[in-house]
Amino acid sequence: MAAADELAFHEFEEATNLLSETPDVTTISRSDPRTPEGQVAVAVGSGGGYGAEDEVESDKTAEQQPQPGFWTFSYYQSFFDVDTSQVLDRIKGSLLPRPGHSFVRHHLRNRPDLYGPFWICATLAFVLAVTGNLTVVLAQRRDSSIHYSPQFHKVTVAGITIYCYAWLVPLALWAFLQWRKGVRERMGPYTFLETVCFYGYSLFIFIPTVVLWLIPVPWLQWLFGALALALSAAGLVFTLWPIVREDTRLVASMLLSAVVLLHALLAMGCKFYFFQPLPLEHMAPAHQDTSLHPNVVLTPTPPRPMTS
Repeated sequence: MAAADELAFHEFEEATNLLSETPDVTTISRSDPRTPEGQVAVAVGSGGGYGAEDEVESDKTAEQQPQPGFWTFSYYQSFFDVDTSQVLDRIKGSLLPRPGHSFVRHHLRNRPDLYGPFWICATLAFVLAVTGNLTVVLAQRRDSSIHYSPQFHKVTVAGITIYCYAWLVPLALWAFLQWRKGVRERMGPYTFLETVCFYGYSLFIFIPTVVLWLIPVPWLQWLFGALALALSAAGLVFTLWPIVREDTRLVASMLLSAVVLLHALLAMGCKFYFFQPLPLEHMAPAHQDTSLHPNVVLTPTPPRPMTS
């Protein structure tokens, strides 16, 4: 009996010392029959190992919850579960690519989203259509003979082009990497959602670039376009390199070259279609040409006899 009292006294003394060292500690009482009578269980909430049992119980509870089906709204809600600071951090990461700094590992951190890519593509399509029309408006102010009519079809063309690129190219890339994973077992490709995510964020730099294309200086427009293309393509290459370097050198170089080439085709296509010198109609009426063809020979008409 004395030994049991001494054991309980030592346990109470240890709990008292722990409470004095960590003021934010919480004590819990258990009705488990395996716990000896008079024993005090202590759980530390911050950084300690005493709350491990609670974490295991919470993990078991999360596993027991049924996963929503893909036809439900709650299934897609998790793809848009990001805050403003996370979106800004990912935009900053896409604008400032660094060698050895993977966008997926350092910014997504196994939590890809569709909120940023969706609104980036929508904004880029809208800005392309608006600036394409403003180019003709500014040209009309410089030359009054230019006739301008709103071109609303550019919104549809820009939207279809941007969204198809932001979804179909990542889908093809993800499928190719999945196929190469079966050939090269050391390869661990990104998920489809991660591929769509970093492709969508890579398009953000073209939004301010398209606005700067309103400056009517051709060499300056090409300079801004080349700089945006270099930064965006570099972010894609630095993100894909940790995956494709496990493959052969030929396949890795061809894949990265195809990624950069498709990105360049998108940028140049937008430049030539939305900012090309369109065939403009002039308000001045066309002058009728009254001159005769040089091959036409005039035959003299015989004089009429004069009658009295």
